[in-house]
Amino acid sequence: MFAFIARQPILDTAKNVFAYELLFRDGKNNCYPSAEKSETTEKLIAQKYRTLALDDISCSKTSFINFQSNSIADDLSSSLDPENVVIELSAGSSKMDELTHVCQQVKKMGYKVALENCRVESDMSQLLPYIDLLKVKTERSEYDSLSRNINQFLDANVKLIADQVNTHEDFHICKGVGFDYFQGYFFSKPEAVSHQQLPTSKLTLVELMGASSSATFDLEGINRVIEQDVGLSYMLLRFINNPTINKRYKITSLRHALNYMGEVEIKKFIALLALTNLSDDKPLELIHLSLVRAKFCDLVGIEKNLGSNPPTAFLVGLFSMLDALLDRDMQTLVEKLPLVEEVKLALCGAQNDLSVYLMLAKAFESGNWLKVIRISKVLEIDQKLLHSLFNEAVLWGNGVRRSISPHFPEAQAK
Repeated sequence: MFAFIARQPILDTAKNVFAYELLFRDGKNNCYPSAEKSETTEKLIAQKYRTLALDDISCSKTSFINFQSNSIADDLSSSLDPENVVIELSAGSSKMDELTHVCQQVKKMGYKVALENCRVESDMSQLLPYIDLLKVKTERSEYDSLSRNINQFLDANVKLIADQVNTHEDFHICKGVGFDYFQGYFFSKPEAVSHQQLPTSKLTLVELMGASSSATFDLEGINRVIEQDVGLSYMLLRFINNPTINKRYKITSLRHALNYMGEVEIKKFIALLALTNLSDDKPLELIHLSLVRAKFCDLVGIEKNLGSNPPTAFLVGLFSMLDALLDRDMQTLVEKLPLVEEVKLALCGAQNDLSVYLMLAKAFESGNWLKVIRISKVLEIDQKLLHSLFNEAVLWGNGVRRSISPHFPEAQAK
């Protein structure tokens, strides 16, 4: 069980999540933590703060876990499943013979091996039989070298992961070069800022989102919008009857849900429902990331005794990637939504309490632990408690994601 952990998605060519790389705060350089902490400390953390198992944090996808090559034999535990875990090793300054020996060891244990921090033009013939995936930092100055040397990996059936892919242009270039997987936050940015009007169907959803951000609540108006759309009605019932949200009663209508859940929770839910239906052909991970941010910001807001009607902290997290979902400028989008001013300011990058919550969520996503520590001091919230809140948000996001994606396929390393 892990208390301090972050994850970064690795996407395939269709922008579906293939795996997550896991980053550990209590391990050297985000590596898997060795058994340095006492058993008593581990028990205290588990009792007081919500901790995650690997399946929780990776959402039942493949997990990439970085290990120090000089201690891997001691750190690999029986709790890690070779079917679902890829061992990531750094070429770094390791000698070729030593690195080859470590890779051989890991392969004998039944794990797949991913190698990072190596130059593609170097002679890797000695290593290739023992590695399954190669992670390469993608710099534009290196694209020609990548193209010239990629055949040695293709011939050896080694899958290639492009690392630090942070623009759509980089994604398309790397895809053209021959990479199989992509790590970076390119998918969370608008592909092209468009000035065209939103289609009527999406304007209806934007109207629903606006309704959720109002201090008043027009139940009849919202009910009419949802009842006229079979897809929305289906998703409404599917969401509200998800065990993550509602464990006790079967809910059959929006009015029934309002009576059971209360006005504030219904407002959050309607915003979530609308956002999900805006996604179209966008990567599901965009929605998933928005869900985790929404729940985390909401939980932090509760700790800070922020007013909940309208649910401003939740909405800031949920709408934080609206520009990427609609390929529009954020400033233009918030002008179309009747959001309260502090939500608009936070979404557009201004500084206020809500923007600090969002900044903290992003620090957790990237495993920027120093930033987490700094913001926890600003907010005067215990760091361990913040980790627990983020873990709770991850579990909630996983549960809602399962209701969004009916089949919820599990990726396996190949």
